[in-house]
Amino acid sequence: MKYFLTCILFIVCFEMFSQETTKQDVKVGLVLSGGGAKGLAHIGVLKVIDSLDVKIDYVAGTSMGAIIGALYASGYSGKELDSIFHEIDFDNLINDELPRASKAFYERSNSEKYAITLPFEKFKIKLPSALSRGQNTFSLFSRLTLHVNEIKDFSKLPVPFFCIATNVETGAQVILDKGNLTQSILASGALPSLFQPVTIDDQILIDGGVVNNYPVDELRSKGMDVIIGVDVQDPLSLREDLTSALDVLSQINNFRTINDMKLKVKKTDIYIKPDIKDYNVVSFNEGAKIIQNGRQAAYSKMDFLRELPKRETIQTPPKFKITTRDSITINNVVVTGIEKYTRAYVLGKLKIKNGQKISYEAFNKGINNLVATNNFDSFEYELKRDEDNDGFILNTKVKETAISTFLKLGIHYDDLYKSAALLNITKKSWLFDNDVTSLDIVLGDHVRYNFEYYIDKGFYWSIGLKSRYHQFNKNINAQLILNDVEIEGTGLNKVDAELEDQTNQIYLQTLIKKYFAFSMGAEHKRLEIKTETLASNNQSNEFVFEKTDYLSVFGGLKLDTYDNKYFPKRGVYFNGDLHMYLYASDFNAEFKNFSIAKADMGYAFSVSNKLAFNLQTSGGFKLGDKNTRPLDFALGGFGNNLINNFIPFLGYDFISLTGNSYVKAFASVDYEFLRKQHILLEGNWANIEDDIFETGEWLTLPDYRGYAIGYGLDSFIGPIQVKYSYSPEQRQGIWYFNVGFWF
Repeated sequence: MKYFLTCILFIVCFEMFSQETTKQDVKVGLVLSGGGAKGLAHIGVLKVIDSLDVKIDYVAGTSMGAIIGALYASGYSGKELDSIFHEIDFDNLINDELPRASKAFYERSNSEKYAITLPFEKFKIKLPSALSRGQNTFSLFSRLTLHVNEIKDFSKLPVPFFCIATNVETGAQVILDKGNLTQSILASGALPSLFQPVTIDDQILIDGGVVNNYPVDELRSKGMDVIIGVDVQDPLSLREDLTSALDVLSQINNFRTINDMKLKVKKTDIYIKPDIKDYNVVSFNEGAKIIQNGRQAAYSKMDFLRELPKRETIQTPPKFKITTRDSITINNVVVTGIEKYTRAYVLGKLKIKNGQKISYEAFNKGINNLVATNNFDSFEYELKRDEDNDGFILNTKVKETAISTFLKLGIHYDDLYKSAALLNITKKSWLFDNDVTSLDIVLGDHVRYNFEYYIDKGFYWSIGLKSRYHQFNKNINAQLILNDVEIEGTGLNKVDAELEDQTNQIYLQTLIKKYFAFSMGAEHKRLEIKTETLASNNQSNEFVFEKTDYLSVFGGLKLDTYDNKYFPKRGVYFNGDLHMYLYASDFNAEFKNFSIAKADMGYAFSVSNKLAFNLQTSGGFKLGDKNTRPLDFALGGFGNNLINNFIPFLGYDFISLTGNSYVKAFASVDYEFLRKQHILLEGNWANIEDDIFETGEWLTLPDYRGYAIGYGLDSFIGPIQVKYSYSPEQRQGIWYFNVGFWF
């Protein structure tokens, strides 16, 4: 009966319109509600509307409804929107995850150690305003709406449009129908606690669903005669579904919305309610099913939709298709909002120079580079076509973060340093606007510290200071600390020794070809190695092998595009280093100048989403005097960030194989059988002894081999890894354990 009365009412409406106007003059509005991932059902509805050639004269939306509505209004069809949203990685979008390569080398090494980062101002911990800045979302929708980005009046879009946001200071509704389209839809969808607020015209705006999740009255006021409404909001939950505090809070928030909808449904001529009760606001992984449910809901209204006016063929602006081959010429860059940071700093991170033609992919990487510094709460931009020359003017607006001090925490366990807890204080703009100061204090079985200070000059030479202190106890190969005569006299192959290393550096660093970091500087190293194994009753409790201060100069070249430090699936890696040791203190009375050169490189690639390979090779040699042995190469163990010339080598314990030159090859197969869970098969092969590049030993079959099978979990505290390794030469197995980021 209700269906029959609705049909009669709909027919009467059209009869009334036909008395004064033709059917084609009837204005049809489309209102799309918010609902997070459930809003993907709008796409299914739009696909049906397009298949019937229904003429839409105005679109209004809130939150996800605003996002999909804006794209539809800018000229995308429902079918195109389906393709777009199937390709989006919503995890990266929501979490604001940036490619690892976006971070500068010092930022990368500094950030890949901590499980928790908290703002820390005036000795008080401050929680961030939201989980995500929404930068990835801004970049995505800026790209998708580039073809209409110069249209500032949304009523001039191919289909007129407006959306709703909430003024977080007053609680008032804000209608966004002019300005920057991307910024407007992000404000409408800025879900509190998930996305940070968006500032427009000095108003701080959040999700429009807080005040009006279904703007049917505002759309009717635009002169619409018939309104199609798509509602993807949650109904009130039953008592058995209210199982948590979050469920209760959501229920309370829905009281007003549900009550409002009782009236708003009556104001909607064609009301479409997809069946999406089994999904929630973050069910993006169920997007295909949600879109299909939207189509089914629209099919149930086919009789009404067929009666609506048909659209005429209209010319819409060509949509900007992005491929790796697309390029843009940026004639000028306008930067506003900077105070502490310089224009050169911003351009250096963007890697853009005026008049330069770059691929859109490179342009997007530059934006990621700037955002990855975490020096800006937001980075908004527009590409405006240059009226005088072929190309674009890039207008940017940055908002510098007010937080300059951070407290960072981490935990770790491995077979060398044992258990450790990491406390870090990072301070930005301490002495200069572009500087970063970081101090690590490591507490546990072996107390350590690491201090870094870096002045980032962008395109120009940057300046850095480093100081670190490491210590550990280990059975080490006696050849690293004793000469042949001493080994023969003592009969020792291994010595239980304590090693302490303090290294201080000052260096300059710049980029070469945008991707290679070239550095050069001076280093002071204090190295002490001692043991109680050789102590006698006539001596102190310790026997000192080494207690020397070394001075050296160094140069390095580094490239690192691995997508993940611990479980890479793609990218290349190169790290070359040359140290020239010029001075040693009196303990090393026989010191003569020598140099150590080393390099390692790697290539990771995937053959599927789950299966990846990583191939690496490395080598090193000593030039000049060969008598100073404690800085020779030492192979063995498993891990990252090992100090001096200690090289990981599966199948052997740490510091088991020594020599003043070596070559090594490594290969791994990584199968990600579940998300962030990996099965690893690995092998490494090496030759190491004195002067292998002179004797030709580096070209022979490997003397040392090691193989391993392991499990790895890429967790928020860092990699958790268990490996069993075996060496054919030793005919015994070794277990390796690691928990947390290496530091």
